[in-house]
Amino acid sequence: MKNIGTTHENLDQKAYLIIKAMINDRRLAPGDKISQEQLAGELGISRTPLISALKYLEKEKLVEAKPRRGFFVRVFDQQEMVSIFELREVLEGLAARRAAIAVTDRQIDQLRHFFSEYTGKSQITNYRNYCREDRRFHNFVTEIAAREFLESILSSYNIISFSYQLVSSEGLVRSPDETLGEHLTIIDAICSRDPVAAENMMRRHFKRTIAHLTGVTAPNPADQLDIDLDNDNVPHQGKGGKASFGNSRTPIRPY
Repeated sequence: MKNIGTTHENLDQKAYLIIKAMINDRRLAPGDKISQEQLAGELGISRTPLISALKYLEKEKLVEAKPRRGFFVRVFDQQEMVSIFELREVLEGLAARRAAIAVTDRQIDQLRHFFSEYTGKSQITNYRNYCREDRRFHNFVTEIAAREFLESILSSYNIISFSYQLVSSEGLVRSPDETLGEHLTIIDAICSRDPVAAENMMRRHFKRTIAHLTGVTAPNPADQLDIDLDNDNVPHQGKGGKASFGNSRTPIRPY
């Protein structure tokens, strides 16, 4: 790990970004205790800026302080995870719709490369790499949407980060074999510049994950969400094992 003690004046901000990246990359996993002494030594800083960074992460709900025990990466229970995915359904559904309108030819080429290493495989076993690709894809769709406030809400409140807190399966709620086709369908809709289909496919993707978490039957692929986009004047331009949440209070149903 890079020593930042002699190269950066704003040490608490730099420490904050590094620790947050470690949580997002699961180098610090949900439930892990954050060793202040070890981390301060690796970063080459005193504990003062480190504690400032940890307190800021606590405000963002990525870290929690336990009296007389220290700071830990936060673990979310089942209901909290359901709430997070409900937010993602709405916000990323909007992002997908906007992305289908705003996407450039260059961005279409970039989108077509997502998940390319997994297509045609009968079974995906590298959950960690797939999880990283999953996160990159969802962040990229939000970037394409080019809506400052939308991206700010998702990033400032760590909504996407929260949803990768599942302890088992490297942060994935459902298996890659189940979600790969959904991701490719979303990509097709955005690349076809079809805002209605893009939003429908993105929201259905999250509805299935919510259904998995709650045990409610997922929507049939043939079902329509019937999202009314008329009020937004958006043109229809394109072609028609058991999981565990660490100390979660409610068990998650198996795949």
